[in-house]
This record gives sequence, structure tokens and C-alpha cells, in this order.
Amino acid sequence: MPDTPKNHSVSTKIVVPASVPMVGLLGSGDSLLRRIEQRLDSDVHVRGNEVTVTGPPTDNAIAIRLFEELLSLLAKGEPLTEDLVDRSLAMLASDHGERPADVLSLNILSRRGRTIRPKTLNQKRYVDAIDKHTIVFSIGPAGTGKTYLAMAKAVQALQTKQVNRIILTRPAVEAGERLGYLPGTLFDKIDPYLRPLYDALHDMIDPESIPRLTQAGTIEVAPLAYMRGRTLNDAFIILDEAQNTTPEQMKMFLTRLGFGSRIVVTGDITQVDLPGGQKSGLRVVRDILDGVQDVHFSLLTSTDVVRHRLVGDIVDAYERYDAAQGPVDVSARPARGQRARR
Repeated sequence: MPDTPKNHSVSTKIVVPASVPMVGLLGSGDSLLRRIEQRLDSDVHVRGNEVTVTGPPTDNAIAIRLFEELLSLLAKGEPLTEDLVDRSLAMLASDHGERPADVLSLNILSRRGRTIRPKTLNQKRYVDAIDKHTIVFSIGPAGTGKTYLAMAKAVQALQTKQVNRIILTRPAVEAGERLGYLPGTLFDKIDPYLRPLYDALHDMIDPESIPRLTQAGTIEVAPLAYMRGRTLNDAFIILDEAQNTTPEQMKMFLTRLGFGSRIVVTGDITQVDLPGGQKSGLRVVRDILDGVQDVHFSLLTSTDVVRHRLVGDIVDAYERYDAAQGPVDVSARPARGQRARR
């Protein structure tokens, strides 16, 4: 029997159940259908409730699996979008063994018709790790959902009474300006550093209830320095921007862990703002805690960016630039209160 040519095309027919509206599967004006054809070398033809896929065997197989996943998502009540198609294709191409329909339909929180869920396989693994481990480190670039997903899991844990309170903290690092030069009281000075945490809270909890919850101590948002000397029991504790902790601060924070609590530490080791070339606690903690039971490290990359598409491209461009520049000479970093120019 002669060998099958690599460019040999095959055709496969999918019969869409009558209960599935074709516009939901193909998109308004066939927008999703066009998106699928753009991303694959297969041709897709639709007649009635039958979809015929023709193309090279490899692409054809992925296209068939994609339609199966999209039909499964529709059966779970998930509306299809071009972004969802792109993310499903990325997961199928990577072939990590987990179904896109399972990853993209995992709901963490729902509020006012909006659902918070992981959008990539790495994000789902990160969320799963929070459920399985007492201490989880999430390391990755901006826009990968490190803090946002941790906040969603914290609110979920509070609502299901797994914990009694949420504690959110960040190091108040002087990135370019000194706290003493900022106007107002101490709270006014540190508030800008904590504002991103409040912003995420407002997406997940009724904003009118946040002052009441903070006054009662159910939700606490404070700079890292306020954690010293405390033991935190029955709490979901998030340390954000952890790349700006020193190794001593990281040790201090991790040893605040009390009974019935869990910790999530998030940060981006490429965005260290510590002055004078100080070593980042986030950069060394993986070597220190490697092999310690019930501690997990989740690594996110530019492929997990869930902001505007350009954010992932920007992250990749900076990584290429930094790689071309070679190792950074920490002794040449700007002094405290100065900002490096790039």
C-alpha cells in the first residue's frame, strides 16, 4: 500500500444536535466559523445542522475536537466568543490532556451576571493548587490573573465559611518617589499601594458592604509591615507584589501562618522595585522551600495573559529585549528615590 502523502486531505462530518442553535455555535454572521477557519488549515462547510471539516489529518483532528469542545461548552450554558475559541485551540494544540470545556467552565464566583473563572490551563492549575495546598506561590508577568484569581478564591472561601476573614497585604515600596513626600496621613500615604486590592474587591463584593466588612475586621487590607508579630488564624491571606519583599520580609510573612489559614503569594520577578540592588525574597524563596510539603509554586507566562491581546505581545517583547541585553549588573541600579530610565 503506498504511503499517504503528508498533505493528503480528509473529510469528517459532525451532526449538531437539533437542540443546539447553529447561531450559538457559529456566531453572529458566522463570525466564530470564520475565526476557526483563520486559525486552521481545514475548510469548514455548514449545511443545515451538519458541519463538514476537510483538511490535513492533523488540523482536521484538532478542528473536530474543537467543535466537540464548543458543543460541550454550549451544553453547559456557556456563550461562545472568539476569545474562547482562541483559548480552546491553544489548549488543544498544547495537548496537555485536559479538556478546554472543563477548564473554561470552572466557575469561582458569580456576581451580577458576571462570572470569574480561569481562562487558561495554567490558571486552572493555579486555582486547583489553591484548593489543594496551604501555601501557594503564583509567579508570572502582568495580566496573568495572579492576584485577581487569588482574590476570587479568597472571597469564595469566605462566603463558604472555610475562613473567617480575608487579609490582603502588599509591601509599600518607594518606586520612584518617597512616602514622606506624599501628602496626608500615614493611611493617605500607603493607600495608593493598596488601591489595586480594593479595586479587585469591588468587582467581587458589593461595594457598599466593604466598609462594614473592613470595620468588622472580616476584610483587612494593610501594608506588609503591619503583619509583623501577628499569628493569623482562620484566614485567607494574600501577599501581592511579593517581588518587592526582601528575604527577611518574606520569612516574616510566611511565619504569620496560623491554624485554619492558607496563604497565596503573587508576584513578577521581572518587576523588582527594591532600592540599592537588594535581593528579592520572591526570587530566592523557591530554592529555600523546594521540597517542603504542602507548598506549591504555580508559574504563569505571557500565554496566560488575559488582558488586551497586546499585553502578551508587550511581555514577550520585553523578555526578548532583556535576554538580548544580557545579565543585569545590580551594582549599577539607581540609588534609593531614583528611577531607572529605559
